[in-house]
Amino acid sequence: MLYKFKSRETADLIMLEPNARLILEIIGKDTGPKGIILPEQMPAAIKALEAAIALEQSGDEEAAGAVPGDGLGLHQRAMPFLDMLQRNYTAGDEVVWGV
Repeated sequence: MLYKFKSRETADLIMLEPNARLILEIIGKDTGPKGIILPEQMPAAIKALEAAIALEQSGDEEAAGAVPGDGLGLHQRAMPFLDMLQRNYTAGDEVVWGV
């Protein structure tokens, strides 16, 4: 399954299910097929992602939630999503998926 994140401020962001679920879990969102991240939720989501990325970069990839065997770390997977959150928070727009 693919997750397709949509917003007004950025192009659609498509992720494979394991990576999208991991990111959604890190930011405390339900990993269901549909969802929304409101602008007021974005600062906490951004901080959670940045903390997980820092944890991964400290060398503890398992604690950071890396997807085993895919060769890419959370940093590479999360940066486009992090950019999407930051741009939409600045603009006051939500990020949605599955709609």
